[in-house]
Amino acid sequence: MKEAVLAYLDRSGGLRQLVEDCKQYNDSQQSVAVYRFCIHVNPSDLIEIDARLGNCVLHDPVKASGLFQSVCFISIKTLSLIEEIHTENQVNVVLKLTHLPPFKNYFLDLRDFPRGYGPVRPFVMEGLVMAMTCVTKYTQGARFLCTENTCPCSKGFHNIRVHAPGATESATVRNDFSCALCCSPLKEDVKFRVLGDKQLVEMIHAGALDVLRTHPLDSFRYQSMTVFLRDELCNTMKIGRLYRIVGIPAHVHQWPDVILSVEANSIQPWTPECPSFISNNFQALLGVTSCSPWRFPAIMANVLGSHVVPPGMYTTLKLCLLLSLVQTSAEDRDTLGYLDVLALTTDSLIIDRLLTYSLGLVPRAIRHWSLGEMFPSVTKDQHGTGTANIQAGSALLATGGICFIGDLASYKREKLELLQSALETRAAAVFIPGKKYGEDADQQLCFPLQCNFWALADSGLSAKKSVKCDSAVLGSVDTGAIPSQMSDAFGLVINCQEAASEWSSVLTVHTLRRAMRPREPPYPACMQFTTDDYEAFLAYARGLEVELCPEARKLIHGYYMASRRVRSDTAKLPASYIKLLISLAEAHAKLCLRSRVLEEDTVIAVLLCENSLTLKHGASALVIPPNAVFPCDLHDQDSLHRRDVTLQQVHQQILQFVFSYAPGATAYISEE
Repeated sequence: MKEAVLAYLDRSGGLRQLVEDCKQYNDSQQSVAVYRFCIHVNPSDLIEIDARLGNCVLHDPVKASGLFQSVCFISIKTLSLIEEIHTENQVNVVLKLTHLPPFKNYFLDLRDFPRGYGPVRPFVMEGLVMAMTCVTKYTQGARFLCTENTCPCSKGFHNIRVHAPGATESATVRNDFSCALCCSPLKEDVKFRVLGDKQLVEMIHAGALDVLRTHPLDSFRYQSMTVFLRDELCNTMKIGRLYRIVGIPAHVHQWPDVILSVEANSIQPWTPECPSFISNNFQALLGVTSCSPWRFPAIMANVLGSHVVPPGMYTTLKLCLLLSLVQTSAEDRDTLGYLDVLALTTDSLIIDRLLTYSLGLVPRAIRHWSLGEMFPSVTKDQHGTGTANIQAGSALLATGGICFIGDLASYKREKLELLQSALETRAAAVFIPGKKYGEDADQQLCFPLQCNFWALADSGLSAKKSVKCDSAVLGSVDTGAIPSQMSDAFGLVINCQEAASEWSSVLTVHTLRRAMRPREPPYPACMQFTTDDYEAFLAYARGLEVELCPEARKLIHGYYMASRRVRSDTAKLPASYIKLLISLAEAHAKLCLRSRVLEEDTVIAVLLCENSLTLKHGASALVIPPNAVFPCDLHDQDSLHRRDVTLQQVHQQILQFVFSYAPGATAYISEE
């Protein structure tokens, strides 16, 4: 099969890469005992050349590495590429598989641990990275010499030990090896030791996200698996991301335990497939509401979560939740706008249920509990390395999705300060003391937070204890025990007070109906627009690419300029509010399934931001009612028309506000 190996290397460009690698070793002018070469192997192409060799690579990788090692050694000696290589043992060949056949026998489910010593061959695994260590060193190869001077093995490169998949450090380097010729003890020639980089990663089945999404009634247990990354694979994985890896499972003996681990061979980002389409009912609704740029998202928000709250209740909050959900992405995009939502309510239980229900509409969502770790934390690695092991925390596990924090009143002051800092900087820092974890110097790592945060605060707690305050600003709402800086850190603050007024009796009837007939849909909308329809719709809308039209961009910048001048005494608007306005407008356009952000989308963004600023800092010269986004209940065609007319009037009011308080705005906004 060596002829087949040579033919494959010639066709795939492996020989050319071997020559380039040898040039790099010659340029380094460093004497080493072992020369490491990575060869990328495509099993499909290899099987076409020689089926036996392809089967050997897939089912006996140790033997296959030996065949490639022999061919590479002969090639190096024949072409005189490296003069310092004297024996075949000095050539360490690592076969990097591009993929494995798409058959069940080549897939290892992280939920089904092998209960015995199976074949040492590569498998495909998919999972979520939940912990990761710092990069440390390991021994790639070492040279040993016989202590008996008359033995031929007392010089030269006869006894070379290299790292094998699944082997520990003691399997490569220790002091009890004996000579194969004379049985005398072997001693390492330390100056020829070759070191490499090593990193340990904890992976878990992606199904664990379903358990972390809500508090399960049944008991589930998902066991993580340790994955070893070596050399060029180090730092190729990120905490909180999903990956598909090709690796070789191995049993690591650490007396008295036997730990199953995986030696990674190749790594690829992985995105699970999820339904992405527009149901027939949503398509029909989109066609009926095409006459207005505002109706379709309004009806979606109106009937969202009808299993939890009656249609028409908390509609503004539900619209914000849909906007936040559609602004999530499984891709690693730094330009993604973030929409954090803080709900102020006197009925925490109902709002908590509504937010928890909405978490199920996206693939990535984490329900954080106050006793757990929200941000990355550091522990000591349990695999004998003694290095720092960085645990993900809920925020990193929710990467590309939603992290629901719950009631802010359940957190201590220190946790709230950390949350506020994370919301402002969009990053979480981890300090690693070098002395404690065997490093020469202290380290501080920074992890970007790429998720939207949801939270709620009980505004009724402060009402019971409140005293009259003459300094209260008109329109502002007391957030109780939550500091004002915390509410400023959230982009959107929504005041949910429907249950305290005319909706209380409707909510009571809804709760009784759900308790008496839990399996029956409480409203026709539940049957017409199901949870699965919402999931598929949001998956489709998230993938849309949108761009701002010039009119929308000018209105956003004009409103921002005017608001900074008007609110200069009460609150200084940071530049991040422009990003918030753009993100809201883009999300509204995605909900309408448009690729272009219109000026009407910007109107909704301005209303939501202005209401949020009013709750935080009081009203401004742009006086709009608290329910401007939904000025009336949506129950028929006439109510939808009245809402459109009101929004058109508010649109003119926003334009007049920009003309009055943003000098120069008339130069780039056309009068209507």
